[in-house]
Amino acid sequence: MSPEASPTHLRRHFPSPFLLRRSSFSAVVGSCRFPSVRFPHCHPSQLLRLVSSPPSFLPATTTDFRGRPTKIPAILEQEAQETVDPPPGSPVKIVAVVGGGSVSPLKSATWEEVMLHTAKRLKWVDEAYEMLVFTDELEESDAGRTKILETELESADILLVVAVTNQASIDWIQNKGKLVPNVICFDSSSKLVNKLGGTDVQKESKDVVETVAEAWSRHNTDDIRFCLLVVINAYIRPVPILKNLRSKGFSTLTCMVKNCGSQILDCLFDPNCRKALQCLNRCSPVDQVCNYRCIASYESPKLEAFSLCVLQKHNCLELDAKIPEKPSVDPMAAFRGQEMTHEIAEDLFVGWLGKLEWSWRVVAGQNPAYDQFPCQYQLFYRGKAKGSFWYEPVFQVKTLEGGAMVWRRRKYRVKRDKLPGTFNFSVLDNGVVSNEFWTIVDVCDELTWGLFHYKGAARVAGQSYTGAVLVSPDGRFPSEKERKRVASALEKCGIKEWELFEVDNCSCHDPPLGIPDGSALHSAIDVRDLKLASN
Repeated sequence: MSPEASPTHLRRHFPSPFLLRRSSFSAVVGSCRFPSVRFPHCHPSQLLRLVSSPPSFLPATTTDFRGRPTKIPAILEQEAQETVDPPPGSPVKIVAVVGGGSVSPLKSATWEEVMLHTAKRLKWVDEAYEMLVFTDELEESDAGRTKILETELESADILLVVAVTNQASIDWIQNKGKLVPNVICFDSSSKLVNKLGGTDVQKESKDVVETVAEAWSRHNTDDIRFCLLVVINAYIRPVPILKNLRSKGFSTLTCMVKNCGSQILDCLFDPNCRKALQCLNRCSPVDQVCNYRCIASYESPKLEAFSLCVLQKHNCLELDAKIPEKPSVDPMAAFRGQEMTHEIAEDLFVGWLGKLEWSWRVVAGQNPAYDQFPCQYQLFYRGKAKGSFWYEPVFQVKTLEGGAMVWRRRKYRVKRDKLPGTFNFSVLDNGVVSNEFWTIVDVCDELTWGLFHYKGAARVAGQSYTGAVLVSPDGRFPSEKERKRVASALEKCGIKEWELFEVDNCSCHDPPLGIPDGSALHSAIDVRDLKLASN
C-alpha cells in the first residue's frame, strides 16, 4: 500500500472481517431484544465486568476483544475538566472534505453521499449541529466555492477528512485547516495528522482515538455519526444522549452487592451464566454484535434473574433513556383506497399469517445489529382477551460454542396509539423492559412487501434507538418495479437504500412458529386470494 493510500492514525485494523462488516446496537446484559435498533456503544458488558473483574481493575480499565487491557473509552469515563462547558444547544460546526468521486464501503455509495446523509442524521440529535460537505476537487471547482470552504474552516469546530489522497488537496488542507482545533482523518494519506483539542494525536492508544477508530471500522451510518458525537462530547460540549455511556464504577458495584447478592452468586455458580460473564469480558465494550452473541449463546434463567435485579428492579446504573423524538415518520394514510383504521393497520401487521405460517419475513433493515441474525420471522396476532394484540419475532443465532444455529423467540405486547397505523410495543426481554413506537410506513396492495419504522428505549439500560425493517412474505427483495416506491418509503424514514443490511434467509429449517390456541387473525382484510410472487 502506498503512503498516500495508507490509513491515518485514527484508522484501526481488526483481525475479524465479521467485525469490519458488522456493527450492532448495544445490549447491556439482559437487555438484548428483537427486533430493535439501539443507539450504538452503550458499554454493553460493564455490569458483568464489575462482577467478574477484580475491584482494583474497575475504575480505569477493561478488556477489549483481543484480551489485552485497554483504557475504557473516554465517553464512558470522563475526568473533570477545568474549562467550563458551553451551554447545551450552542452551535457546533463540522466541515467535511471528501475525496472527489471516492467510493465508500456502504454498497458503493460515494463518500459525498454518505456525508451529506450524515449531516441530516446529526440534526436528529441536535438542531445546533451543522455539517457542511465539500469535495477536495479544489482546483477544478470555481474559486468561489474554494473561498467558501476556506471561510467555513475559520469558524469550524471539527474538520473531518475522508478518502483524501491527492497531494494538492493534502497541501491545501494542511495549510488552511491548521487552526481548526479538532481534525479527524479516515482512509486518507498518512501525511494528514489528526488533532483533538488543539493537540496533534500521535498515539493510537488514546481513549477517544480508540473509540472513534473502532466505530469507524464498522462502516455504517450509525457508527459514522457516533464518531462525530464522541469528539463533540469530549472536546466541544456534552452530548446528552451519551451521558448514559459512562461507567459508574464502585457506585454500581455497591448497588449490585447490596441489592442483588444472591443473584450474583447464582450467576457465578451457573455454568451458562458464568460463561456469559467470561465471554462478555472478551468483547470490546463497544462491539454489541459480540456482546449479543455472548448473551444469546448462553441464555439462562440465572442470567435473566441477574439483569432483572440489577437493571430493572434497582437501576444500579442510574439510567433513564427516552424514546427519541426524531425522526418523525407519518403512517400510510390509506390502504387499497380505504382510509387507514386501527383494524386495517393491525391486519397489515398480521399480514400473511393464516395463508402462511408467519406474518412476514424480514428482508433487510437499517441496523446491522439486527440484520446479522439470519432467518427472521414475524408473527402478529390478536389475543384471546378483548383488544389484545401480540408480536413474536423468531430468529436464529450462531452460538459461540461449536457454531451451532439455535432459534430464539421474543414476545411483545402491542397497543394502538392515537393515530391509526401507529403502535406502542413493550417487552420484558432477559430481565429488562423495552418500550417502542412503531409506524406502518407503507404496505403494497398485494402484501408483497411492507416497511415498518420503529424507535424505542430500554430505559434502565440507558439505550435509545431508531430503525426500520423491510418485510416480504418470502424474505426476498421486492421486484424491480416496486423499487421506486420502496425508496420513497425509506426516504420518509430518513433511510437510504444503501444503508440496508440484508438478512440471510437461505437455510431456515424448522423454525419454532405457531401461535397460541384461540388467537384471532384478520378482521378487515381478506388474504385468502393472495398469491406469492413467482420466482
